[in-house]
Amino acid sequence: MYSERQAQGGETTSQERRDPKQDDARILGHVVQCDGARAVISAYAESGIAEASGLWTVGRMICINLGETRTIGLVYSIAKSDRSWSSEGDNPIEVNVELIGEVRDVGADKHPVFDRGITAYPYIGAIAHRIRSRDLQAVYDLAGRRTVTIGQLSQDDTIDACIAIDETLARHFAVVGTTGVGKSTAVSLLLRKAIAARPDLRVLIMDPHNEFAASLPEHCVKVDSNSLDLPFWLFRLEEFSEVLFRGRETDADEIDVLRDLIPAAKNLYRSPQGGTFLRRGVDALTADTPVPYRMADLIKQIDERMGLLESKNERPILKSLRTRIESALADPRYRFMFHSRLIEDTIHETIGNIFRVPTHGRPVTCFEMAGMPSEVVNSVCSVLARLAFDLALWSEGRLKLLLLCEEAHRYMPADHRLGFAPTRHALSRIAKEGRKYGCYLGVVTQRPGELDPTILSQCSTVFAMRLANEQDQAIIRSAIADSSASTLSFLSSMGQREAIAFGEGVATTMRLKFEKLSDELIPGTGKRAAEAPTGSGDDVDLVAIVERLRNVPKPQAAALGFAEVVDVQRQAGDTDYRKPAAAPRPQPDDDFDTRFGLRPSTFGGRPPQG
Repeated sequence: MYSERQAQGGETTSQERRDPKQDDARILGHVVQCDGARAVISAYAESGIAEASGLWTVGRMICINLGETRTIGLVYSIAKSDRSWSSEGDNPIEVNVELIGEVRDVGADKHPVFDRGITAYPYIGAIAHRIRSRDLQAVYDLAGRRTVTIGQLSQDDTIDACIAIDETLARHFAVVGTTGVGKSTAVSLLLRKAIAARPDLRVLIMDPHNEFAASLPEHCVKVDSNSLDLPFWLFRLEEFSEVLFRGRETDADEIDVLRDLIPAAKNLYRSPQGGTFLRRGVDALTADTPVPYRMADLIKQIDERMGLLESKNERPILKSLRTRIESALADPRYRFMFHSRLIEDTIHETIGNIFRVPTHGRPVTCFEMAGMPSEVVNSVCSVLARLAFDLALWSEGRLKLLLLCEEAHRYMPADHRLGFAPTRHALSRIAKEGRKYGCYLGVVTQRPGELDPTILSQCSTVFAMRLANEQDQAIIRSAIADSSASTLSFLSSMGQREAIAFGEGVATTMRLKFEKLSDELIPGTGKRAAEAPTGSGDDVDLVAIVERLRNVPKPQAAALGFAEVVDVQRQAGDTDYRKPAAAPRPQPDDDFDTRFGLRPSTFGGRPPQG
């Protein structure tokens, strides 16, 4: 620590961390080598004095004094050249640092300001010392941007770790880390901070483990396989085909038949007396237009085509398609699509329930997917991601939406032969264009190496927690700025709740420790408590397990509403599970289209002009 005693060539600002009685030689270092990105500092470590030796430890920031400016460096390696240690006296050491920027005092009050990059490189013999608190705060200062505090710096727990919340959301963010390091807890904390800072934000969570609802009880409603209400006519043709073919390869001839007959069925719903007449021009219907139709009308169209003499060669195709449709109608896994016997245009209520318009004080929707078949999850995630983008698009940015994808490598795998193409396309569209319209993407994964690199490259703020896999570390290393690459050498050894944040949401690469949440708000706490051993294990209810396995609804069970208030004590699927008293359901609003600029019949069309 350089003080007033070092008057020649030094700064006049008091270094408050100096011990005036400490010998300078034991706490100061000198630059002995420097290139365009790194420097080597010669210093001393004395046995028995941990305070002096601890100034030069891996992961700490140090300051190299150059008079008017102070160069900031990050210690990434430390060694003793002769590989020996003397228990008496001083031990010369070499400290390798990575240069990350400069701090200079500006204004009458000498306020420290940090700039990335180096304009004046350290000279041989320049004095290095432990960074001051004021300089450390300047390094992470966000220059007037709206900030939220998410934890403390790992180097100095008296300094808050802050992020620019608007840039973090608008330019998308990712949280990566291996299993058990606290990803879900960090995400829950980030959501709480985002909701507090942005009351206009709506959040839709793709929750494959059914754990986020209990961690956000005052902000959240949850939707599961029992309460989901997503009419089949909201699905596009390729999404509907995924349901019919159950994840297997589709038949092109059957898809062509659907492309022809679904518009006819939609027209029959619109004008029952109009036969199969299709209106042309701007009012023409396609297989992708979100307009209601009846499955009975679709099957009727198939039967009529089979009866035509010229359709003799198509009959096996038509018969196979009819069997697929009837099988899907009878499958209990798809009751969320086909359960309603009265087909009506409920698009306003469906969208309002999913995306919380109005919020009724609960802006978060948790879509719980545990136990749902993969083909159901693929189709539903595709529909929800597409609707999120279209809703933000047609509201002309007035509706702010965050789509959070837990275990994102499931929906956006790096191998394009895996996953569901429409889901990947919908999420990729949000990643590439969503910020222009107020639709944001949050990506959470434990295997960034298995995630589509296009999606990860669009996430401008990354919170990297502990990663042990070399491939995953290489992916994150390729995304960070060269001037902070050495920071990632700590990825495999970071502690619980620790993360390295870099990108648009922070001033510079920052190693931090997230705030600690109370035990009852940690995702999955309820499940872990339920899984704790409580006896001999003879109280397992095999009948209840088989009922859940079969997933067949009981005829006498009361129909559940679309979304329900979170009950942290019970989970959907429990034998005694019942819906608690729900918040008032949003009613169709005559002024909905006017306030949000929505045109449901044009979802997926061209963006508004001008």
